[in-house]
Amino acid sequence: QRSWHQWVPHAAASPAPTHPTKAKGKSVAKEEVTGPAVCTDPVLLATHAMGVNIYKEGPEVALKPDSEYPAWLFEINLNPPKKLEDMNPESLEYWRRLRKYDTWRRNKLKKGKKF
Repeated sequence: QRSWHQWVPHAAASPAPTHPTKAKGKSVAKEEVTGPAVCTDPVLLATHAMGVNIYKEGPEVALKPDSEYPAWLFEINLNPPKKLEDMNPESLEYWRRLRKYDTWRRNKLKKGKKF
Protein backbone atom coordinates (compact mmCIF):
# COMPACT_ATOMS: atom_id res chain seq x y z
CA GLN A 1 0.00 0.00 0.00
CA ARG A 2 0.90 3.59 -0.57
CA SER A 3 1.58 5.99 2.24
CA TRP A 4 0.14 9.46 1.63
CA HIS A 5 1.76 11.17 4.58
CA GLN A 6 4.93 11.79 2.53
CA TRP A 7 3.06 13.20 -0.47
CA VAL A 8 3.74 16.88 -1.22
CA PRO A 9 1.74 18.87 -3.78
CA HIS A 10 3.70 20.09 -6.81
CA ALA A 11 3.34 23.79 -5.91
CA ALA A 12 4.72 23.21 -2.42
CA ALA A 13 7.62 21.04 -3.68
CA SER A 14 9.54 23.96 -5.19
CA PRO A 15 10.57 26.76 -2.82
CA ALA A 16 9.30 30.27 -3.53
CA PRO A 17 11.86 32.68 -5.03
CA THR A 18 13.49 34.88 -2.42
CA HIS A 19 14.36 37.73 -4.78
CA PRO A 20 11.67 40.14 -6.09
CA THR A 21 10.78 39.60 -9.72
CA LYS A 22 11.41 42.43 -12.14
CA ALA A 23 9.01 43.43 -14.87
CA LYS A 24 10.30 42.61 -18.34
CA GLY A 25 10.87 45.43 -20.79
CA LYS A 26 11.45 49.11 -20.29
CA SER A 27 9.28 51.16 -18.02
CA VAL A 28 7.53 53.68 -20.23
CA ALA A 29 5.25 56.42 -18.96
CA LYS A 30 1.74 55.73 -20.21
CA GLU A 31 0.00 58.47 -22.12
CA GLU A 32 -3.42 59.43 -20.88
CA VAL A 33 -6.05 58.65 -23.50
CA THR A 34 -8.47 61.48 -24.09
CA GLY A 35 -11.76 61.20 -25.92
CA PRO A 36 -13.06 63.52 -28.61
CA ALA A 37 -13.95 67.10 -27.77
CA VAL A 38 -17.55 67.49 -26.63
CA CYS A 39 -19.62 70.11 -28.42
CA THR A 40 -21.80 72.25 -26.15
CA ASP A 41 -23.09 74.75 -28.72
CA PRO A 42 -26.92 74.32 -28.75
CA VAL A 43 -27.34 75.73 -32.27
CA LEU A 44 -24.76 73.35 -33.73
CA LEU A 45 -26.25 70.40 -31.83
CA ALA A 46 -29.72 71.17 -33.24
CA THR A 47 -28.58 71.53 -36.87
CA HIS A 48 -25.75 68.98 -37.22
CA ALA A 49 -25.18 65.31 -36.42
CA MET A 50 -22.15 65.58 -34.15
CA GLY A 51 -19.59 62.75 -34.26
CA VAL A 52 -21.05 61.14 -37.41
CA ASN A 53 -18.43 62.41 -39.86
CA ILE A 54 -16.20 59.43 -40.77
CA TYR A 55 -13.33 61.59 -41.97
CA LYS A 56 -10.63 62.97 -39.68
CA GLU A 57 -10.90 66.44 -41.17
CA GLY A 58 -13.94 68.30 -42.44
CA PRO A 59 -17.22 69.72 -41.22
CA GLU A 60 -19.86 67.82 -39.26
CA VAL A 61 -22.80 66.35 -41.19
CA ALA A 62 -25.69 68.81 -41.46
CA LEU A 63 -29.20 67.54 -40.69
CA LYS A 64 -31.69 67.66 -43.58
CA PRO A 65 -35.39 68.50 -43.30
CA ASP A 66 -37.67 65.63 -42.19
CA SER A 67 -39.21 65.40 -45.68
CA GLU A 68 -35.88 64.15 -47.11
CA TYR A 69 -35.74 61.11 -44.79
CA PRO A 70 -37.78 57.90 -45.36
CA ALA A 71 -41.05 57.52 -43.43
CA TRP A 72 -39.97 54.29 -41.69
CA LEU A 73 -37.21 56.19 -39.92
CA PHE A 74 -39.78 58.04 -37.82
CA GLU A 75 -41.74 54.86 -37.08
CA ILE A 76 -38.85 53.10 -35.31
CA ASN A 77 -39.72 52.16 -31.72
CA LEU A 78 -37.18 53.84 -29.44
CA ASN A 79 -38.88 52.73 -26.22
CA PRO A 80 -37.36 49.98 -24.07
CA PRO A 81 -38.22 46.46 -25.29
CA LYS A 82 -41.40 44.83 -24.01
CA LYS A 83 -41.07 42.47 -21.07
CA LEU A 84 -41.70 38.80 -21.68
CA GLU A 85 -44.68 38.84 -19.29
CA ASP A 86 -46.39 41.56 -21.36
CA MET A 87 -46.09 39.67 -24.65
CA ASN A 88 -48.53 37.21 -26.22
CA PRO A 89 -47.20 33.62 -25.90
CA GLU A 90 -48.78 32.81 -29.27
CA SER A 91 -46.63 35.35 -31.15
CA LEU A 92 -43.35 34.72 -32.91
CA GLU A 93 -41.87 37.78 -31.20
CA TYR A 94 -42.49 36.14 -27.79
CA TRP A 95 -40.63 32.96 -28.72
CA ARG A 96 -37.71 34.85 -30.23
CA ARG A 97 -37.35 36.94 -27.08
CA LEU A 98 -37.61 33.80 -24.92
CA ARG A 99 -34.84 32.16 -26.95
CA LYS A 100 -32.67 35.26 -26.56
CA TYR A 101 -33.18 35.31 -22.78
CA ASP A 102 -32.38 31.60 -22.58
CA THR A 103 -29.18 32.12 -24.58
CA TRP A 104 -28.14 34.94 -22.25
CA ARG A 105 -28.86 32.73 -19.22
CA ARG A 106 -26.88 29.80 -20.66
CA ASN A 107 -23.92 32.03 -21.51
CA LYS A 108 -23.96 33.52 -18.02
CA LEU A 109 -23.99 30.05 -16.43
CA LYS A 110 -21.28 28.82 -18.80
CA LYS A 111 -19.06 31.79 -17.96
CA GLY A 112 -18.91 30.82 -14.28
CA LYS A 113 -18.45 27.10 -14.94
CA LYS A 114 -15.09 25.63 -13.94
CA PHE A 115 -13.58 22.68 -15.78
